[in-house]
Amino acid sequence: MNIITINRENFEFVANLVADFRVALKSYKCIESKPNVEAGKEEMLEYLDAGFPCYAAVEGAEYLGYIVCRINEPCLWVESIYTVPESRRRGVASVLLKKAEELAEMRGEDTVFNWVHPNNEGMIRFLRYHGYTVLNLIEIRKPFKDELPTRIIKVGNNEFDY
Repeated sequence: MNIITINRENFEFVANLVADFRVALKSYKCIESKPNVEAGKEEMLEYLDAGFPCYAAVEGAEYLGYIVCRINEPCLWVESIYTVPESRRRGVASVLLKKAEELAEMRGEDTVFNWVHPNNEGMIRFLRYHGYTVLNLIEIRKPFKDELPTRIIKVGNNEFDY
């Protein structure tokens, strides 16, 4: 498996992975959707135009996963990381995360920051396995029109609708 830099010459090869990632994210909110490869291309171009470091894991001609990093001085954030289902548990995401950690280290930082949907149990387990255990931020918003939260999540002494 090789890690390559995603650029304007090869970004279209990961567009379907970006589209699949967006479907997965929506599923955590109980929203069914279909992959939109054109939107995946647009999203990847936006990342590249913004100067976000983007990498793909490739084996032969097959793209197994990708990671997009965002530098928000002084922090490095994982904007998105995705591995095709057939390649999970083969170390693909671990290699991609290591690439992000190397970028952070090159910038003099000790860690990488990650946004994770609370329903994404697989990603939470993956990050905990790699030593990511510190809760950093809580994002709070008003409910969307007609949204009916179904759970309560407790953080410290606070309870939040979810």
